[in-house]
Amino acid sequence: MGLQLHHPSCSPGDNGMKLVLATHNKNKIREIHEKFSHIENLELLTLDQFQSPPEVDEDGSTFEENAEKKARTIAEFAGLPAMSDDSGLCVDALDGRPGVLSARYGGDNTTDKDRYMKLLHEMESREDDRNAQFVCAIAIAIPHGKCYTTRGICRGIIAKEPSGDQGFGYDPVFFLPQYDKTMAEIPLSEKNKISHRARALEKAAEILVNLIEKQ
Repeated sequence: MGLQLHHPSCSPGDNGMKLVLATHNKNKIREIHEKFSHIENLELLTLDQFQSPPEVDEDGSTFEENAEKKARTIAEFAGLPAMSDDSGLCVDALDGRPGVLSARYGGDNTTDKDRYMKLLHEMESREDDRNAQFVCAIAIAIPHGKCYTTRGICRGIIAKEPSGDQGFGYDPVFFLPQYDKTMAEIPLSEKNKISHRARALEKAAEILVNLIEKQ
């Protein structure tokens, strides 16, 4: 039996594992489903299948801290293993900013465009040092037990101007030299192979396979 996406009352079988995805983001859920499709006896649950899941304040100083906090909170709430991620853009010339504040860069009510235009403004004088990386940390928490973390990185360069409309967040200004395009100009199917989240998910899949085999 392969991966399933069911209601919490469903059982994946004697040797299976239920995993709660601590996100409401349907794009993330779709990508996770694709990345984990080869894992036998894994049943994915979403927060939408639970009544009143807790909101988690992402106040950690690292991506790993935020991911672990969310995963542990949802694992304890659901009484099941839970997985969460936290990600952002780290620019070398800005000492790693915006980092864990990527989604709130410039304020809580800013748009994606507001945030990447603010970044471009900050980078105007940085002609020679525009290296950056997208970082994704994933945490898998066992209720009252261990928490496993993985990290995925995608290196690139901050472009001089935005280009492309296929991505979101900072994708239009994140230039990939190997493609000669920004992240927002490459097809989603290709992005989901080389992105920071894709790389972190591949490592997370290995952890899940090992956990299922040890049950």
